Amino acid sequence: MSEPKPVIAVLGGTGDLGSGLVYRWAKAGYPIIIGSRKEQGAIDATNAMLERVPDGNIRGMENAAAAGEAEIVAMTVPFAHQQSTLDHIKEAVQGKIFIDVTVALVPPKVGRVQLPAEGSAGVIAQQTLGENVQVVSAFQNIAAAHLDSDHEVHCDVLVTGDKKDARQLVIDLAADAGLKAWHAGPIANSAATEALTSVLITLNKQYKIPGAGIKITGEPGV
Repeated sequence: MSEPKPVIAVLGGTGDLGSGLVYRWAKAGYPIIIGSRKEQGAIDATNAMLERVPDGNIRGMENAAAAGEAEIVAMTVPFAHQQSTLDHIKEAVQGKIFIDVTVALVPPKVGRVQLPAEGSAGVIAQQTLGENVQVVSAFQNIAAAHLDSDHEVHCDVLVTGDKKDARQLVIDLAADAGLKAWHAGPIANSAATEALTSVLITLNKQYKIPGAGIKITGEPGV
């Protein structure tokens, strides 16, 4: 008999990227809590997702409540709302793995790399939440349209975080979502993955690519 899958809260799960992660993880059999700043928005998003995944175990709650109920928490909010959301859910995520999908994009010039003084949004998350939370940065370089679909995704995921076991858990979650993910080092390295997002946005615009991504070449040694 297989062990039950952990409950995942996706804060900002009403947005395009969050919705894509919810869709893929719900299809893979994970119990999901969609989090939003307003509970009704999360409930509405849950009802819409259940139409797409009728047998899904999906609930909708306000962000802090969702984070408190989950075993693993993922956050997919704009950079402008990252700090306020972190402050709001800080106590609810203590002792947990926290997946930060935030990218330090500064509109309107989102195609220009503009990293914060701290180094990256991932570093901000780790500093804000403290050492009792294992922050992992991932999924920034996958277009929301790819996640929120049933087609095979030909883009890889770079996973950064200071704890290897936490990175491995996220790599396994990526695999269950149909994605190939790689250990990419400590949370400080999230500066590179976040910066790469602006490069990909520029490529999308310049070459009219519907969701450019990256692919790691070569085969791991034994």
